[in-house]
Parts: sequence; C-alpha cells; structure tokens
Amino acid sequence: MQLGLSENLSALVARRFAAAKDGGHLIFSSTHLSIITTAGIPYQLRYCPALAMKPKDLKQNPSPGPKPPKIDPFENPSPDLLLASFPPQNPTHALVLNKFPVIPNHFILATKAWKAQTDILETADLEATYECLRAWGDNPFSTGLSSPNPSSANSTNRLFAFFNSGEDSGASQPHRHLQFLPVEAMHQPGTESWSPLIDLVTAQPQQNPSTFQSHPSLPFAHFALPLPSNPSPETLHAIYIALYRAAVAAAQGRDASHGVQSIPTHGPSAISYNLAMTLETMMIAPRIAETARVPVDTAIEGDIVDHGVVSLNGTILAGTLMVKAQGEWDVLRTKPEVLGRLLRDVGVSGVGMGQASL
Repeated sequence: MQLGLSENLSALVARRFAAAKDGGHLIFSSTHLSIITTAGIPYQLRYCPALAMKPKDLKQNPSPGPKPPKIDPFENPSPDLLLASFPPQNPTHALVLNKFPVIPNHFILATKAWKAQTDILETADLEATYECLRAWGDNPFSTGLSSPNPSSANSTNRLFAFFNSGEDSGASQPHRHLQFLPVEAMHQPGTESWSPLIDLVTAQPQQNPSTFQSHPSLPFAHFALPLPSNPSPETLHAIYIALYRAAVAAAQGRDASHGVQSIPTHGPSAISYNLAMTLETMMIAPRIAETARVPVDTAIEGDIVDHGVVSLNGTILAGTLMVKAQGEWDVLRTKPEVLGRLLRDVGVSGVGMGQASL
C-alpha cells in the first residue's frame, strides 16, 4: 500500500499540526512530565489539568430527553485536520490530526468507511499502519533529529502506533482507528532515562526464539513478537493473529502456548485489548478494566470529576500515562509502587507466555 504523499510524512504532519494549532482547529493541552520508576521500569507520568475541566452541572443536571447521536470525527473529517487519503486511486484509509492532543504531532489512521473499533483488525489496517511507520522512519523529522539508521530502536525519529479495542481498552471512538505518537515528541529534557516500554520488552534476553517476548517485571499479561524487515501484509496479519490468540487465552486463564486456535479471526473481538506497533515489534496486552483508582484525599476533590480515577489506554505499552488532578500526580510521584497496582488492576494477571504459533 503506497501512501502517495507529496512530501515527507513527518514534514507533512509537523507543518499541518502547526497550522491547525495556530488556526484554532485543534486544541493542544500542555502537560507536566515526570519520570517515575516502579519495579525497575521507568514510566512517563503526565499531568494534564485540562482533562479535569468539565462543566460542573453537566452530570448534576443532564438535559432531558434522548441524547443526541455522537458525532463521528472520521466520517467527514475537517479539511483543516485531514492529512491524506490513500491509496490514491481507491482510498480505504485516511490520516487525520488528533483534535485534542497532549503530545505534538499526534495523528490518527482511520478507515474511510465505517468499521467497528471492536472488530478484529484486517490486513489492510496493519499494512497501512506499517507504511506510516516506515514512511516516518525513512524521512528525517523537520527539526533535524535524524539517525544513520532511522528504523533502529535507538533512533528517536520513530513512530509509536497503538490501537485500543473494546470497552475496557480506553477507546474513545467506535469508528476504527489507530493512533501515532512520534517518539521524539514524547521526549523532553530530563527524560533520558525513559524508553518506550515496547523497546524494553523486546530488549529482554530470549532463550527460545519461538516464544513470545515479555518483561518479567510487568504486572500484566503481555505478548510481543519481532517484525521481519519489509514484512508482507499477510505476515503482519499472521503475527497479529498469533498475538491476539495468546491474549484471548490469557484472558480466559489459559497458558498462551495453547492459544485459542478455533477462535474467529474476523468480526467482533472476543476481548478488550491494547495493541502497540513499531517498525521492529508488535505487542498486545489484554484488558479487563479501563480505569483504576489512585488513593487520593477525597477531601480536596473540589470540582474535579472522578477524582482519583485514572483512565489508561494503549499508551501504557509506550510506558506513559496521564492524570488529570494534582492529587493523583502527587501520589504517583511519591509512591511509584501505586503505578504497579494500577497496571495490575487494568490488565490480566500474568500467565505462561508460551510459544508463538504463526
């Protein structure tokens, strides 16, 4: 699948993001960033007060009558946010800027036709995702950050892709879409100790190349597999299905080596899960809850809705998460072990990683 872009993907995203931000077509919310370490793993903790700014009386005095239908932002995206549609001859996917980003140059890959976020990904979805990852790595970012080998895991000029599927995954839109965050945009001065979690997982020693890659310190079941250089769309889908079957097995309390071979590989997903992808690796984690609670002082809740409730999505596979309140921020920074409990509570307890069967 060719993107058919007239300029570098990284340059296109950076230019259009700046224009949309300056024109008020997207709302960028800055975050305070701290690195916290739990079980030897560094995580980015972001504090975004804008997340707590909700109308006070919206919950207290809901409007009577039926709720208006939720707007689909990907059905007819604003020209100010639409980056491209591809393939050029018969577009199946579109690239759209995230309207409410907290990290610069956050953009989205959405299907042109409506397809369910809760359905199993199709070959074309993964092919388009990989092409975006490759196009970004092939073209140095406009700030000059580059590497002799942009596709290497040590390069900052990379994209992190993630997909939230199911009611417990942190998904916010029912129209199928995957999201992209530039790794270089996630870095800030003072965060040198942090690396995307997916990289830490795949850097672990692996005695048996046929087994799923994992990190022994993570408190939730997760499965990763390396991607070959220039994989075919069919290979990408086969790796995804192997990871999906392992995640379903874990969610059902089985050893992943058994998998669930008889489970359908199209249509609705049997579980909620997060998927992450770089040029080098694909990773999946089954989910059992979208939110977890931080033990905050409810006496200082003020006007904050759901104070102490933290929502987690696929960015946890990058090793980053966000909180909306000062109390949540303070607890997690002073008691980083609480983060381990949050991750444990939203995921499936670790089970045998087992062998990968493609």
